[in-house]
This record gives sequence, structure tokens and C-alpha cells, in this order.
Amino acid sequence: MTRVLIWVQHLLGAGHLERMRWVAEALAARGAGVWFATGGVPRAGRMPRDVNVVQLPPIRVADARFAPLLDAAGQPLTDAYRRERREALLAAFAAARPDVVVLETWPFGRRALAFELEPLLARLSAIEPRPRVVASVRDLLQVRADPARNAAIWQVARRQVDEILVHGDPAFARLEDTFPPAADGAVPLTYTGYVVAPDAWADAVPADERSEIVAAASSGDAGRELLAATIAARALSRHAASTWRVLVGPGVADEDYAALAQQGRHAGVIVERHRADYRERVARARVSVSQAGYNTILDVLGARTPAVLVPFAAAGETEQAMRADRLAARGLAEVVAERDLAPARLAAAIDRAAARGVGPPWPFATDGAARSAERIVAIARQRAGALP
Repeated sequence: MTRVLIWVQHLLGAGHLERMRWVAEALAARGAGVWFATGGVPRAGRMPRDVNVVQLPPIRVADARFAPLLDAAGQPLTDAYRRERREALLAAFAAARPDVVVLETWPFGRRALAFELEPLLARLSAIEPRPRVVASVRDLLQVRADPARNAAIWQVARRQVDEILVHGDPAFARLEDTFPPAADGAVPLTYTGYVVAPDAWADAVPADERSEIVAAASSGDAGRELLAATIAARALSRHAASTWRVLVGPGVADEDYAALAQQGRHAGVIVERHRADYRERVARARVSVSQAGYNTILDVLGARTPAVLVPFAAAGETEQAMRADRLAARGLAEVVAERDLAPARLAAAIDRAAARGVGPPWPFATDGAARSAERIVAIARQRAGALP
């Protein structure tokens, strides 16, 4: 049996966790034994089924600066907390006895978690033949202005990573677009296609059955301004008579949620906490208003719902803006930059998106979970071939 240890850390939203959940379940469906070590705040209903879930002592952040790292109680990490995490991860590795270790985002990010990842890598390096190390990354990375930093990351990848799985389609973006050193081909790359939920791609709902304007932001705290602007935009839109629904993520503090709910009552907008039927709501929406994260894009454009994207750009973030601009260039979305966010501008974008009607099918590969699982199993077999 192929044995796989997956490590994933979500901090603000839950997109990293969600993507790796589908990969883990695809591996389990192929008979692999999977240990799923997750280090973020637990998300109800988001953990993979039919795998061994290892909840590390949770780490989160307060905002988009991603520093400092905080423990479950919201306090800065202590050495004892780091040690507890490190020991829990090493115990998961010992239990898994993996053929392949999949590290989500690392070494292209998550440097602050080196206190647990470096001991893990040292432990597996002492085994002969060494378990294979796979880096798992989304379609676009955060662009760094410092070429020396990129070079250092690539040096680590060349030394310690056996293959990189890029969960996207090269027809949309190539790894070297956001990480230039990858162009030298020193570490093998596999483009898996986009990773989507198994039930996410139903037939598009016809336009005459779409009735709501649905807005949702990151499951972290980063989207409050977007949600507030959407509530204010209702009165300025040609679609003010439609039902407007704003979904507030679990990372938004109760007092901020209460303020949004009060604003919504005055504006005639339904304000709710994030719903389990979010995908269904979006699939039946006349327009979706959201940020431009990997999972959100797939939920919205996979349902062929007209989209207004306000890409997250705080603290120098580039990934969502690049994704949104590429989608807009293909005529797949309206984009309002975060710096230009105002109710009137957002209302105009919503009206333009509604005028588009039901969108075209998503034009890029979406079999990323299955192809990732198949590739990880193949890499495990390579390691098995090295056994005496």
C-alpha cells in the first residue's frame, strides 16, 4: 500500500486546507494510506474523509501581514508550543512511515514554520531509501521583488524536493510566470489541472432561474471592506430590486459581523454567516461578488456565474490580482481593484457582470485531484523500486 503524509497549514482563509482535502480523498480512493497533518484552526466539515487526520496544535494569524504567528488562544507562539507542534508532526511521520511526503506551499512559502519542517526533513533524510518529497503549489505564487530570495528558495527546492505539483493549467499560468527560477527545469514539474470538489461541476443554472446578488469574502478577516461596500452598492445598482445576500466568513469577529448585519438591515441586504450551501447559492446567483482566491474562482466560474472580483491586495499580495487580471483579459470576470473599491464603482461592475448573462464553461483542466493522486502514487512506486 502506498503511504503518504500530507502537511498543510492554512492561516487566514481555508483555501489551502480545502485544496489538499480533495487530493487526500483522491489518494484514499486509490487505496493509499494517507496521514493528513493540518496545522490551522479546525474547520468544521472541511477535513478529508477516509484518511488519518492529525490536528497539530493550531496556528493562526491576526491579519494579512501574516505575523506574528498566534496559538489557539490568540497569543504569540512560545518555544513550548513550537516544540509541541514539532513533536506531533514527527509522531505523525513515524506512524505514517510514508513513501511520499507532500508539503503544501513549502519551500515557496511557510518559512515561519521551519521550526517543525526542518526537523521533519532531517528525519526523513536519515532513511534509506529516502521518502520522496513533493511540493504542492497553486497556479500562481506570491511575486517577490528580491531575486536573491527566489534563488535561495530554488536552491532549497533543488536540494530537497523531488517533484513539484502545480495545481493549475499551463494554458492559464506557468510556474515561472511568478517564480522565474523554475524556468531552468532543475526540479521536475507536473501541472495537475485545477483541484475542485468532486460535486462542484454541475450543469449551469439557466439565467431565468438566477435571482440573487451573492457576495462572500475570505473565510478570514480580510474581506470586511468588500462586504461593506457591497451592502452600500445595492442602492446604486440597476438590480437593487433583486435579493442581495452577503455571507460573512468565520474569521470575522462577532462585533464586526454585528456591524455588517446592522448595515445590511438598513440597506435591505441579507447578512449571514458563511453557509454550508455556499456553492449552491453561488451557482444560482445572478452575480457573484468575491475576492479572487483559487477556490473561490473555481466555485464561481465553474458554475458559470457572472463574477465581480475584488482581489485581495493588502500587505503587497500579488497572487489574486494577477489571477483576476488574467481572467478579465479572457472576458471571464469584471475586476475592481481593492484600492478603487467604492460602492458606486462596485455597483457599476455588478451591473456589467449581470448584463453578461451566464458565462462560458471554465476553459482549463479541472481534474487536479485525480491527477495529483495518480502522480503521487507513481512517485511512491519510484521509491519502492529503490528498496532492496
